[in-house]
Amino acid sequence: MTDHEIGMQTRREVLGDAHVDRALAAAGEFGEPFQDFITRYAWGGVWSRPGIDRRMRSAITLTALVCMHAEHELSMHVRAARRNGLTVDEIREVILHSAVYAGVPAANAAFRVARETLAEAGELE
Repeated sequence: MTDHEIGMQTRREVLGDAHVDRALAAAGEFGEPFQDFITRYAWGGVWSRPGIDRRMRSAITLTALVCMHAEHELSMHVRAARRNGLTVDEIREVILHSAVYAGVPAANAAFRVARETLAEAGELE
């Protein structure tokens, strides 16, 4: 399999077909090179490597997104973390732990996004 094929398989397993299909459709011709890039390098190159499992990769990704104030990506990766086996409690702990290193405002925003995402999925009241 090519890096693109491996990446697309991993991407679909982690994010779900519906999300990937929406992302590809929304990209259009203009965004297609970027979609190809992230599929090959992020999903086919990094997410598919041996060494750490997807649970760990999700925890790391959530932490990085909190640190970067990347709330627009956080919801997608909260759903991916659940798909990869992180519990709701573990997601909360990852965000809480990130507050010490990324700052309270970043963690506060992350808690809001995670809470909304988990509630939307019926995992919080």
